[in-house]
Amino acid sequence: MSQIALRIGTRGSPLALVQSEMVRRRLPPGDQADIVALKTSGDLMGDRSLAEAGGKGLFTKEIDEALLAGRIDMAVHSLKDVPTWLPDGIVLAAILEREDPRDAFISLKAPRLFDLPRGAVVGTASLRRQAQILHRRPDLKVTLLRGNVETRLRKLGEGAVDATLLALAGLRRLGRADAATEILEPDEMLPAPAQGAIAIACRADDERMRKRLQALDHAPSRAEIVAERALLEVLDGSCRTPIAALARADGDRLTMKGLIAKPDGSRVVSGARAGATADAARIGRDLGEFLRGSAGPGFLPGF
Repeated sequence: MSQIALRIGTRGSPLALVQSEMVRRRLPPGDQADIVALKTSGDLMGDRSLAEAGGKGLFTKEIDEALLAGRIDMAVHSLKDVPTWLPDGIVLAAILEREDPRDAFISLKAPRLFDLPRGAVVGTASLRRQAQILHRRPDLKVTLLRGNVETRLRKLGEGAVDATLLALAGLRRLGRADAATEILEPDEMLPAPAQGAIAIACRADDERMRKRLQALDHAPSRAEIVAERALLEVLDGSCRTPIAALARADGDRLTMKGLIAKPDGSRVVSGARAGATADAARIGRDLGEFLRGSAGPGFLPGF
């Protein structure tokens, strides 16, 4: 039995702490572990969209620094918050079995997202959600709504917005799935790449930790994430780009859908691919190349 407790680094939000506790319970018998909550840049920028503030790496930067400096031994992340390219010296050692990746619609004004009255205000911090909503319903208004799950639900209850969308996985982990008014199918709202997945990162040169965490890795979930992150690599995905993707592994077969959109929803380009689970990275890259080519030059910044 280890005499020194392992240190699990995480954000300090209620959801991040719940997810870190999930990881702690899954560690090998005899391992002692302490959860170390760290403030990230993203947590301190509650009044700005992530696109304006610099992208989703804001939720991992300080945690990555603590990991590389040896102040923590592993880091637990919502994988959709992890930048497409990891800092040198860090690897994703394990991906837990993925939760339901769908989005949840929450409102006191309508039973379904697309039943909202004209001019209704939807609060979200996600350009992906904004673009897909406005593509289907350009008459709706989309406004910035940030904060943790409870903060967003409180603001909705206070009437700051008429509706919001949250990841169903987060609601379930917090025991708040009952808050969902409607669960959106992927053909209505394609999820963010890696939504519903929890990643455990460690230092690349920490062989003992990598072996410890290997037992927690869920192969089908990893295949899905490999495909979705391969698509992001092709598209240079960040929170400044409306990108959605969902891969599903079923035995040795993997199917995948993806889309890119203009932030105002005026145009959406989508596609699908399928193949062997072992070819997950190639499937993701192929779909990303298709979307980029179909969109054409100038569709999004950097294209």
